[in-house]
Amino acid sequence: MMVQKIITILALALFILLNSISSPAVADIMPNIDHGAAVFKANCAGCHAKGGNIVRRRRNLKSKALHRNKVDTQKAIALLVTNGKNNMSAYGDKLSTQEIEDVAAYVLQRAENNWK
Repeated sequence: MMVQKIITILALALFILLNSISSPAVADIMPNIDHGAAVFKANCAGCHAKGGNIVRRRRNLKSKALHRNKVDTQKAIALLVTNGKNNMSAYGDKLSTQEIEDVAAYVLQRAENNWK
């Protein structure tokens, strides 16, 4: 009887622990495309209007270029926005994690729709 109570308590504690660890992370990574559009307009459109690139044409945000440059997933785009690369400035210290996820989702969606 005592062993059964201990197992029940441990199972409940494990459930609470796992639930508290995973729930906030899932909530934090749910992108908001509309917010991503606003973040893009405020921070990215100066160089990447309509998915282009005024500095390096082949480094645009069109689907073909994203695929060629191996930046064709939301995670890859978010890492590039966070850390920057070559002429692309890093925004990890300027934008929140949520803003970066939102803008990455927005860029990916727009690229899939050929920026229309």
